[in-house]
Amino acid sequence: MEMGKFFLVVLSLALVLDLVQGFEFTEKDLESEDSLWSLYEKWRSHHTVSRDLEEKQKRFNVFKENVKHVHKVNKMDNPYKLKLNKFADMTNHEFRSSYAGSKVKHYRMLRGSRGGTGGFIHEKTGNLPPSIDWRKKGAVTGVKDQGKCGSCWAFSTIVGVEGVNQIKTKELISLSEQELIDCESDNQGCNGGLMENAYEFIKQNGGITTEGLYPYEATDGNCDASKMNSPVVMIDGHENVPVNDENALMKAVANQPVSVAIDAGGSNWQFYSEGVFNGDCGTELDHGVAVVGYGTTLDGTKYWLVKNSWGPEWGEEGYIRMQRGIDAEEGLCGIAMEASYPIKLSSDNPKRAYPKDEL
Repeated sequence: MEMGKFFLVVLSLALVLDLVQGFEFTEKDLESEDSLWSLYEKWRSHHTVSRDLEEKQKRFNVFKENVKHVHKVNKMDNPYKLKLNKFADMTNHEFRSSYAGSKVKHYRMLRGSRGGTGGFIHEKTGNLPPSIDWRKKGAVTGVKDQGKCGSCWAFSTIVGVEGVNQIKTKELISLSEQELIDCESDNQGCNGGLMENAYEFIKQNGGITTEGLYPYEATDGNCDASKMNSPVVMIDGHENVPVNDENALMKAVANQPVSVAIDAGGSNWQFYSEGVFNGDCGTELDHGVAVVGYGTTLDGTKYWLVKNSWGPEWGEEGYIRMQRGIDAEEGLCGIAMEASYPIKLSSDNPKRAYPKDEL
């Protein structure tokens, strides 16, 4: 490798590492209004956030309160830590509206009873492994970013389909969330929806196409029928995990990545950085994510490994570990209330209309 290219690679890796590690601050940064302003300017530069002067002053006031919250929580004896991430000058209301806006509970009330086949094929799964991580088995694509679009339901669904397809075919293909947003009429695109509606759409449509062919736009668009009619991965349907049963959820996750809904609107979710999250949250299901594993820390804390869709700079490189096996039957943040997964009975997929390298 040429020396110039080598240094570019090293610099790129350093920038990525810096982004993932997040933005650090000290007690000295909190001493005065001036030091806090300097901290805000550093944060804006770090995250390349542009604000006009009037907006900057408003955002600075929000930023100050968020800094105080992160600092206060991090001084507590929690098994998790917070950081000043890209959401640091957003109010919690703004954050919830933009990033935890799937309104799963609302759509469940409108739809009524859950769909699916009515079965649970993983019911008799025994001898569960003490831990599993579907990333290590090649069944999980890189962390994606939904942007300011309440499309988390689509990302959650796609994790499930990408996962089961890789398990059946040994081929990991990044699939299209935008197709679901534009073409799946039972959900509301950037205004939220249910994962089970999306699974049903993929089954009825004869599959779903790739992210490369139908790329993500983070906005509602018109359905591109030519792309929708070029499916690459098919499923045979979906099933629901028995409600409020973390043991059943564990059986499902032992076999494949699983879509779940959670209450992710709290400030500690907004600024989560690392560790096993056990913070306050309710069951107002507002965000779709995917459980791609589970495990136990060295001190014996059980956790779910959850893939989010807020980019790799949030949390543990885009993931959060959530405490597993708490007293509440619905699980932490309602994680066991609305779990589902796709069924794929064979390794068959639609014949590709495009060469692999064009997808």
